[in-house]
Amino acid sequence: MNQDSDSSDQTTGQDPLLLLKALQLLWTKKEMEKLKEEIRRGFEGLQDPLAGLLDMLEGSGDWKGKGHSLGYYIATELQLWIKEHPAAQQSGIKLKKLQARVLGILAQCPANLLDPLISIYQLHAADRNYLLGHVSHLYHKGDYKEAAILSIKLKLQPDQDVEKMCTPLLLQDKVNLVEDYVEEYPELQSELLHILDTWCEPHFNIKDITRQYQGLSRYKPEKFNRKTLSKLVFRLLERFNVDPALCPNVINQRHLRTLKYLFYKRFVEKTMTQENWADHVQSTVGENRWLQGHLIQLLTSYCDLSTAARWAQRCNLPKEMLPCRVADELQKLQIQERVEEATKADSYDESKKKDYYQLPIPRANIHFLQTWEETLQCWEKVLQPAQVVGIDMEWRPSFGMVGKPRVSLLQIALKDEVFLLDLPRLLQQAEVDGEKEKLPQFIQMLYSDASITKLGYGMSGDLSNLAATWSALKGTDKKAQGVVDLLTVDKRLQKRSIDRQKGGREVDVLSLEQSNEGRGVKQPEKGLSLLVQYVLGKPLDKTEQLSNWEKRPLREEQILYAAADAYCLLEIYEKLCKDPESFGLSSDLTESLVGKESIKPKAKKQLNKQEALSPSGQQCQGSRTETLRRPAPISPKEFSVVCDNMLQGLGRYLRCLGVDVRMLENGDDHRKAAEIARQEGRVILTSGLPYQTLQSQVAEGRCFSVNSSEKAKEQALQVLKHFNVQVSLSDIFSRCQVCNCDKYLKVSRERMRQLLEDSRQAPGASGTGCLVSCEEKPHRSCDAAVSSHGTAQPCCSAHAERLEGPVLAGGTVLQVAAIPPGVLDKAKLTHFYCCTGCGKVFWEGSHFGRVVSQFRDVLVTSRDKQTIYELS
Repeated sequence: MNQDSDSSDQTTGQDPLLLLKALQLLWTKKEMEKLKEEIRRGFEGLQDPLAGLLDMLEGSGDWKGKGHSLGYYIATELQLWIKEHPAAQQSGIKLKKLQARVLGILAQCPANLLDPLISIYQLHAADRNYLLGHVSHLYHKGDYKEAAILSIKLKLQPDQDVEKMCTPLLLQDKVNLVEDYVEEYPELQSELLHILDTWCEPHFNIKDITRQYQGLSRYKPEKFNRKTLSKLVFRLLERFNVDPALCPNVINQRHLRTLKYLFYKRFVEKTMTQENWADHVQSTVGENRWLQGHLIQLLTSYCDLSTAARWAQRCNLPKEMLPCRVADELQKLQIQERVEEATKADSYDESKKKDYYQLPIPRANIHFLQTWEETLQCWEKVLQPAQVVGIDMEWRPSFGMVGKPRVSLLQIALKDEVFLLDLPRLLQQAEVDGEKEKLPQFIQMLYSDASITKLGYGMSGDLSNLAATWSALKGTDKKAQGVVDLLTVDKRLQKRSIDRQKGGREVDVLSLEQSNEGRGVKQPEKGLSLLVQYVLGKPLDKTEQLSNWEKRPLREEQILYAAADAYCLLEIYEKLCKDPESFGLSSDLTESLVGKESIKPKAKKQLNKQEALSPSGQQCQGSRTETLRRPAPISPKEFSVVCDNMLQGLGRYLRCLGVDVRMLENGDDHRKAAEIARQEGRVILTSGLPYQTLQSQVAEGRCFSVNSSEKAKEQALQVLKHFNVQVSLSDIFSRCQVCNCDKYLKVSRERMRQLLEDSRQAPGASGTGCLVSCEEKPHRSCDAAVSSHGTAQPCCSAHAERLEGPVLAGGTVLQVAAIPPGVLDKAKLTHFYCCTGCGKVFWEGSHFGRVVSQFRDVLVTSRDKQTIYELS
């Protein structure tokens, strides 16, 4: 631009479109410094820079795509320029006209261009009713996403109907946008949760909602069901820290699933005592009449009428709520102030003493401590140099409810006695006495003293829950010294004993008839119980594991169980140290374990009492059984999973990274995952209550529970890190995102163009449609399937009368018609990749880069040239 033209422009006003052409040339050449200078000179030369920017945006469409465009660069430079030249700002009628023009552009803008334009044209200060009218216009046009985004940017949510704005977004599976819409408004969060909970009412017909949006583009009905909504509600409750009482329907449904699970554990598996079962049932139904009614229905299915009538009496249910037979039975019973719990079982009779591990110390040496004065005797005996102590913790099972469990009992075992610390009572006393620091100080001294050997099993998970119970104990795991997590030893024993079946192990376990006699579904020993059996000869009796550990007083069976859980660690350690070679362990077992390993910091999110086994055969644990060392690294090709039907988003992410993934359909029963896992050697990925059922139906550790409150991407990262799956660039999109197949056909652009043209015509009967004739390469079959790096070509079938597209000899239709217009004209695309399983066509595109950026933390460097696909 010469000096004469500059002065002329200053007088008459430079043409914005001519300026745009000059800027486009510099943008193409990537001469960014010159571009910046030219933009600023252009602004000086424009008679009205704000109107000029709109002229340039309306005169060019290159700013509509994702990423940084020339339009974005010009807008951000103008934003800075206006700050330096405030006189360029407009006001009054002229500004309103500019605002009307820019609103017409905003609906087409990429996200990064919205903020600069809103700032430049002062839309936050525009007439609010006018803005609401514009958003309403977008909404009624069906531009629901654009209407929501603009509302968020202009902060219009308080004046809008949250149900009206969010419903179509939910139908389109745009949950993230819904969360952003209510992010800054607690009252809208509560309103949204109330609406979602209303949709989860037992008799509510969700089709009444979906019927209003029959023509909705990208409508995903499979994503809009009561189960999905319930999962969303729980995630939002946790994210926004809203009182769960606001969502009674969802909470009731969760409690009902808990109730059904308790019946399964008690009457099918027969792995819960009557006392534990009754405690949990009572705390689950509480005073809720709806749950009490379902309880009576379940009792009539699993028990006799007398038991159902006794529970009806305990709940004080009116007769009109009872089935006729139960009401009749209730009339036969005499009115009692309190009905004793039915069918009490002696958990420690002589038969159990023969079958299970028994404490070798007298009952008088088990001390239940509830005051600080009582705890002092424990302190003095435990904090002795060269001491060896076994440590365990108990908490009330959460059964998938929101929040971390709080430790109710801390067990510390010495050679001759066991101390059980009643943490809720001790916490309460500390609050009253104003001495909150005493007990945390004792626990921190114990874990940080390298001269005291601390034994545990999954110690990291225990400490995580202990820190959640008492905030003063946060960071204890990082300072721990002299700890021995016997889970590490268990892993070594497992690695040595893995049999031919994936995930199994050769251990001298009790026969099924002996160990499970009269207990319904046969349940193998697992976790610490199996280690106790392997080393000491008998397993632990785990019937008290799911006790209500918060209820006081503790029953005698609970006290003995808790003491045994901690004391058995001492006996295991002593026996292994005396003769490690007999267990296949190195002779330097003591030196290799004591004082050399501290507890690693836990992952950001922990799960409750779960176990999983990596495909390499090593056991991987959740919070209760967190390992000290990560399992051996494996590639996605070595990792195969089956995802429960509430984790389809997780499954798609893992498949995108090359993991072999099977996913249950929405209507499938959860137990189908266990059947697939057993038949195909897969790890089950599930969440919440189904974990409790599924993990008992497969070999130990072949079921893993992900955090249901996390989004799918975070769940995928959790799984990859947990199993130490090493993803390289070549793994990304190595599997078809639609059908999970890992075989592709590589087709050149020219051949693909021919295939597309052939698919539009009815094929002849001569068979001449084959891209590579069998005469040319008789040694290669025309339907050969190779990896995406191979060169096999597809062929057109000569036998089908009506073709949707080219067909492989195996019958797979290549979906060439789904390729958008213009893709075949892209010069950079030289090849396409066709899935041999479903016929989907992929090509190199920007999706690869987005996946790389999302999972950068778990990617490992690889020299393999990556293969890039994008779904057609």
